[in-house]
Amino acid sequence: MAVTQYWGTGRRKTSVARVRLVPGNGNIVINDKDIEEYFDYETLRTIAREPLVITEQADKFDVLVNVQGGGFTGQAGAIRHGIARALLEADPELRPLLKKAGHLTRDPRMKERKKYGFKKARKSPQFSKR
Repeated sequence: MAVTQYWGTGRRKTSVARVRLVPGNGNIVINDKDIEEYFDYETLRTIAREPLVITEQADKFDVLVNVQGGGFTGQAGAIRHGIARALLEADPELRPLLKKAGHLTRDPRMKERKKYGFKKARKSPQFSKR
């Protein structure tokens, strides 16, 4: 018996989330932990669930996520991106809703690299005239 699955890959900063949507009743499992256990803050849980809530698919799919890299905020953003892409694969007619909400766009903001002669990306050593 073949179960229909929809895959989506989400990225944010240095986090990468591989998301799998399976028909179910709305459970979200991240790295073998429930979403309530994985994310301490309600805001991060809300960010991760956003595409499902916007498209009113929250109770139709179980979400299985493997995520690595970055911090919790970046991981929540990557999960959101991955869920949006997987939903698009499940139903292409959801595209206008997800596009309008900005969930299909990969956030390009990254950490700037450190430059030589500087302490961080832009912080320079203390200057003294004499």
